Amino acid sequence: MMMTVKLNGHPAILPPQSSFYRRGKNPLHGFTKNDSCISLGGGSKLLRLRCVSEKFEYGHDSDDSLDHAFKSTQKLKQEESSFLDILKGANRILPHVVIASTVLALVYPPSFTWFTSRYYAPALGFLMFAVGVNSSAKDFLEAFNRPSAIAAGYAGQFVLKPFLGYLFGALSMTLFDLPTSLGAGILLTSCVSGAQLSNYATFLTDPQMAPLSIVMTSLSTATAAFVTPILSLLLIGKRLPVDVKGMVANILQIVVAPVMAGLLLNRFFPQVCGAIRPLLPPLSVFVTALCVGAPLAININSVLSPFGMSIVLLVTAFHLSAFVSGYVLSGIAFSKMPDVKALQRTISYETGMQSSLLALALANKFFEDPLVGVPPAISVVIMSLMGFSLVMLWAKKKEQKLNYSDRL
Repeated sequence: MMMTVKLNGHPAILPPQSSFYRRGKNPLHGFTKNDSCISLGGGSKLLRLRCVSEKFEYGHDSDDSLDHAFKSTQKLKQEESSFLDILKGANRILPHVVIASTVLALVYPPSFTWFTSRYYAPALGFLMFAVGVNSSAKDFLEAFNRPSAIAAGYAGQFVLKPFLGYLFGALSMTLFDLPTSLGAGILLTSCVSGAQLSNYATFLTDPQMAPLSIVMTSLSTATAAFVTPILSLLLIGKRLPVDVKGMVANILQIVVAPVMAGLLLNRFFPQVCGAIRPLLPPLSVFVTALCVGAPLAININSVLSPFGMSIVLLVTAFHLSAFVSGYVLSGIAFSKMPDVKALQRTISYETGMQSSLLALALANKFFEDPLVGVPPAISVVIMSLMGFSLVMLWAKKKEQKLNYSDRL
């Protein structure tokens, strides 16, 4: 059976043995513009020349150009992606930067002494702005739907931690035979509210828990104006005046305003957020290093006093106990929660990290003995080192777990 088809507008007769019939019901099925010339059983030279012409037109020269352009685009995208990965991965070196800041503050204090206490509020506010840019209002509304978790974080701040402060403060005066003023400094450190750095640590490990951590810290900070003097009176035996209006202004400046600014920017100007978001991790690492190194450098003489090493050991034990207790007790209390591990890490940060900068300011303002300020100054460094070391450890474990799940 012969078949007639049109090629290039001219009729052509296909013999039965033509490969067209072997490709299925559609005689032209499977052929493209780049296919080799069709054998027409002695067809015209014109058709064969036409095939050669099309093959040259759509052949290797065009493919090579397209491949070159595609590879160039891919290379640019890879370079851009690598640069963004470097910026976003800056948080991974945060523990190392904190250690380096500590060493530099000890070796060469002038490198940080310029960063005085007046810069602390803007610096911590910047860290909160970074959290707000990477969060949404919905996250905070969901955080308020977990009152039991908020209560647990509050109890860790103002029940568990003051108990540990009283324990190690008593040990400093009995077992280590340190002056009463140093024991009072440990107690004062345990009575202040949660640290804004705990919010940032939570954000680095479990971003979805950052709003919950901010709510915990804000609540403890807001009530610290009343709770801290009462605890100080009970534990230290001396009433500790607190500037209530000043603390409220401090909360608004350091926590509420920056987070709200980040949320609003993320909501109404997403393109701006997308442009600045890659720059926030390295800047946050730099700001954190300043917040750690400056208090140590400013109080270097007290830290290097004859009692310095004993206080370092006691403050380290105090924070270690707080981190571990917060993690273990929250694991028991919320064992049936689906996100229990993330919640444990959040409450551990909240319990182990407190506003030592506030304790240092109160010690300098309301106590005549300068030794009272030594434990808070050391606490700033110790809690930062331990907290961000946990960030590195837990983030690495999460990554390994995700990689293991992907392989399965």
